Amino acid sequence: MDLTQQYLDSLKNTLDQLEHAQINAMIELFAYAQQEQKQIFTFGNGGSGATASHAAGDFIKGASFGLEKRFRMICLNDNLPSMMAIANDTDWSQIFIEALKNYLNPGDVVIGISGSGNSENVVNAMQFARENQAKTIAMCGFKGGKIATLADVVIHAKVNDMEVVEDVHMAVFNVVKKHMMSRLHSNSSMGSTYDARIR
Repeated sequence: MDLTQQYLDSLKNTLDQLEHAQINAMIELFAYAQQEQKQIFTFGNGGSGATASHAAGDFIKGASFGLEKRFRMICLNDNLPSMMAIANDTDWSQIFIEALKNYLNPGDVVIGISGSGNSENVVNAMQFARENQAKTIAMCGFKGGKIATLADVVIHAKVNDMEVVEDVHMAVFNVVKKHMMSRLHSNSSMGSTYDARIR
């Protein structure tokens, strides 16, 4: 079997193993956050950080477009100067927890993304979120890691392959976005220039 087919088969199998109850619980937390105007924080390192940034962008614009009550979603790893300052002056393990100290309120939603589930800065932030009455979502892979034990909702891509894990996490965010748009939008327009581009 060639590498392409192996990868695609692994991705399909991992998607098939996802727990739909956990995805549904994540969907309901997003619905709650939008309705109650709670903040949603997400963060990760490397590819997981890119997923966090992508997802936040999708909810700031795509899922919020045209709504009076918009999603208040913030990607903590988007502020490079603050991360570098915290890492330089304290420690890399503190970059997300220090940012949460500025913003987090009880009832907010915190999404920690770590392929291994054991990235120390993500673990620290998830622990802080729990201690401060946030609602927590862990997105992990491999064996689940420490963040899986710190979350109300666990999206676990059960595969020992970082690239597949990252693909699965983005797919789940897209599923959540689709559900929110289906519930909240009366029309499918994402803006006049977008509509013109895709037609």
